[in-house]
Formats: sequence, structure tokens, C-alpha cells
Amino acid sequence: MIKNVSGVFVVLIMISFISFSFVGKDTPTEGLTIGDRAPEFKICGEKQLVDLKDLRGKYVLLSFWASYDAESRMNNAILNNVAGKADNIEMVSVSFDDYKSVFNETIKRDRISTPNCFVELSGTRSEIYKTYRLHKGFKNYLLDENGVIIAKDVTASELLSYLN
Repeated sequence: MIKNVSGVFVVLIMISFISFSFVGKDTPTEGLTIGDRAPEFKICGEKQLVDLKDLRGKYVLLSFWASYDAESRMNNAILNNVAGKADNIEMVSVSFDDYKSVFNETIKRDRISTPNCFVELSGTRSEIYKTYRLHKGFKNYLLDENGVIIAKDVTASELLSYLN
């Protein structure tokens, strides 16, 4: 009887290990990848509404960041500076700060001048955050004229080479 129970136990453990190895294989875990079409979204600022669909026909740099994340904040400021000097790209900057006052102070200090700079006050609970799967960190995406991701986590020098 004990041999039968231990044999069944061993088989159950083996089946568990095998089934765990297949869990989540089809579920993307880290953001979007190059070649994917960027998910559409609309976001409204104080003065305007931006619909990602309306920006088709030109290069678009999507920058997702938050004032409490030093790396994403620094990248956003640098990329904003580079994109602001080019006329063949539109930058859409989305902050996931929970307080508008923090966002306003940050864009003032970082000298963010893009007209397409927005705050998503739902923070990490927002649909944009979930759609772009940012739970493993803030990212930026460079989109071509058709809204297809052609680069991810672009640096300033990479952005300059794409624009030239």
C-alpha cells in the first residue's frame, strides 16, 4: 500500500513540474516588442486631447515615466530635448504620477516643453499602464508612420540616428 501511495505521489509531483513549465508561455510578460502595432489610446490634457490614431503619418516617440522614477524621468527630459529640435517626430510624454501638482512641478523643473505632455492620474492603475505592460518598468517606444514599434527604450543618440 505504501509503495502505491509513494508511486502516485511521485507521479503527481512530476505532472506538477511539467504543467508549471508551460504556465504563461503565451502571455507576454515585459512590454511590447519591435514589430508590434502600438495599442491605440486617447489621453486628455488641460488644453488638448491626443488620440494616437491622429498621429499616424509621422514618427511618434511615446515616453512613459513618473517623477518618482529617476531613470525614466531623466530619459524623458533628454528625449524631449532631442525631439523638440526635430520637425519629423512627435513626442507624446505620459507621466504616471498620482498628483497633478507633482507632475506640474516636475515638468517645470525638467523644462519639458512638448505640447503632448500628459499626466495619467490613475497612475499604475490606469488602462494605458496595463495596455503597455509597464509593470516591469517605464519604457519608451519609437513608432513609424503606421504606428508600428520600430525601437524600444531608445536613447538620445539612437533617436538622433533614426531622425537622420
